[in-house]
Amino acid sequence: MSAALQLASGMSDAEWHTRCELAAVYHVCLDLGWTDLINTHMSARIPGEPNHFLINNYGETFDEITASSLVKMDMDGNVVTPGGKFNNAGFIIHSGVYKARPDANCVLHTHTRAGAGVSLIRNGLRPISQDALHVLDDLVYHDYGVPATVEECDALGKSCATGSCVVLMNHGLLTLGETIHGAVMRLYMLERACELELIARQMNVEPVFVDEYVQKKAAERMKKMRPMPDYGLAEWKGMVRTVERKGADFRR
Repeated sequence: MSAALQLASGMSDAEWHTRCELAAVYHVCLDLGWTDLINTHMSARIPGEPNHFLINNYGETFDEITASSLVKMDMDGNVVTPGGKFNNAGFIIHSGVYKARPDANCVLHTHTRAGAGVSLIRNGLRPISQDALHVLDDLVYHDYGVPATVEECDALGKSCATGSCVVLMNHGLLTLGETIHGAVMRLYMLERACELELIARQMNVEPVFVDEYVQKKAAERMKKMRPMPDYGLAEWKGMVRTVERKGADFRR
């Protein structure tokens, strides 16, 4: 979208910036191998419009997503973007989190093999890696419910009330954040922790657990770091530069 078209549509600069950032998320997820065909969704709340969020136009692959193709919705499931399509299960998940967490401005959900693998095990993530220490103090497990139902929307909201790194049992992973880059950083660390967890479970030997005192100090540190505005920002900028060097064209 050109500046002229943005002005003609009445779109705020804040919304356009968020659209560009969210479109970048899809291309970064593709580059990291976090896709599931056209399924799973990344969303962002629109600044200044707490009851509206952006999500992918359902049917587009992650490499096809651009800032202008994202769909604007409200928390009741009404589509503001003309012709926009959405996946109802995706709407239920993302709206449920936004309703329960007013501080959440971005929600990311994946079905990666590592994340889905750990989701098959009750309390499957253990304090056995420094990656796990980035998320364990903020980790919650959400039992699998009936998809695309109001009941599941409410249940997920309750689960997310106590943590921003979520293992959706028998399903996958979800993170939320005050910023897009913060949510991405949470997801990166959660994904890494799950990968190492699955590797450890295949080695036929008991893993080394991090000392409880070290776990406590790590939790104290992460509780201070994650809410900071620049948490994950440098890493995020690097990931965006990477996909742009590879030819990703999402700022349109």
